[in-house]
Amino acid sequence: MSRDMERVIQPPLVDSTACLCRVDAGLKTVAGAKRYVPGTKLCLQPEIKPSVHPNRNKQPRGARSRNQSPLLPGLPDDLAIACLIRVPRLEHCKLRLVCKRWYRLLSGNFFYSLRKSIGIAEEWIYVIKRDRDGKISWHAFDPIYQLWQPLPPVPKEYSEALGFGCAVLSGCHLYLFGGKDPLKGSMRRVIFYNARTNKWHRAPDMLCRRHFFGSCVINNCLYVAGGENEGVHRSMRSAEIYDPNRNRWSFISEMSTAMVPFIGVVYDGKWYLKGLGSHRQVLSEVYHPETDNWLPVYDGMVSGWRNPCASFNGNLYALDCKDGCKLRVYDELSNSWSRNIDSKMHLGSSQALEAAALVPLNGKLCIIRNNMSITVVDVSRSVVNGIGVNAEHLWENLSGRGQFKTMVTNLWSSLSGRNRSKSHIVHCQVLQA
Repeated sequence: MSRDMERVIQPPLVDSTACLCRVDAGLKTVAGAKRYVPGTKLCLQPEIKPSVHPNRNKQPRGARSRNQSPLLPGLPDDLAIACLIRVPRLEHCKLRLVCKRWYRLLSGNFFYSLRKSIGIAEEWIYVIKRDRDGKISWHAFDPIYQLWQPLPPVPKEYSEALGFGCAVLSGCHLYLFGGKDPLKGSMRRVIFYNARTNKWHRAPDMLCRRHFFGSCVINNCLYVAGGENEGVHRSMRSAEIYDPNRNRWSFISEMSTAMVPFIGVVYDGKWYLKGLGSHRQVLSEVYHPETDNWLPVYDGMVSGWRNPCASFNGNLYALDCKDGCKLRVYDELSNSWSRNIDSKMHLGSSQALEAAALVPLNGKLCIIRNNMSITVVDVSRSVVNGIGVNAEHLWENLSGRGQFKTMVTNLWSSLSGRNRSKSHIVHCQVLQA
């Protein structure tokens, strides 16, 4: 064989000699994680035949068909997987329907760990919405193809719940926890949705029943604090943490004062909460995970802090107007919200156009409004270029689904004097797969 031919031969596109599976960052391998994470499947790398190194102990003809058929006819399995992991996420639900081997492959962690390792994992926006009748529905948005995707129904215990929490662990598990059932009252229940399998699972219940509480994720652990408990009819001081490595909840230090939080964010490794105390006074506290203690906070950050907000690339951002067309940036040196990024394209102040969420998406900040319209802001360019007031070129509209229809409906309702409660977004998160 010539040297030119040797250069053509490439190493395997999939490492078939080592397992690349990981459930969570910092977790054990999948083989040892089944005890810890509910719904986790074992490593799905069954008998992958390498494509470069020939099998000297060749099996008799027909032996392979008796064991299992190839993932793709005419290709070794590692090359087939190298092809399948490059299929857009939009088509994964169809791939699972092809055959049992494809279903098992796409339901495990091996497939998605490869997508993440080569940088082709995709982020989708997941929106949980409450309709006019108080029912909960949810939707997923693919920002690449700009399409809304159908999802399995939210479990019935959360179909009408109020004041429940929502957070993402491991990048692909969306957790719903706590809340208030209209009939049963405050709940301890915890469930999670796996974006890789498109299914819901149960997780261990919280230690306390609570609703309208604060929650955050630090180092892939879920923190919950404050809120209300219908049984005691008062605000709560207790706080707890869920560690997916151990698959259990445990208490952490109590807050300095009882609080019902209405805004919270993780900034500089600390958890900031702002809410109402037992006497309806506005309170602010910060939690330090390293020392497990709470401290009151009164500085300029919390005094000018508004919701929604997000911490991104070491900076803290918050919306400065109801329609979310102007962003405020916290300046740590001056301890103030002096900088802003303005689109100069304000939409109005109706409830349908109100910005309900601010989340990071593919290296940018994403604003989601109640009418499901989406705007992306490239805040990284504003930091590099030192842009202040005028930054229209940083803004991009991804989706305007229902925006015009909602504007017409709101105008007609205002003219006719009707003021019914509209549907609105309750939670918004980004999941990767």
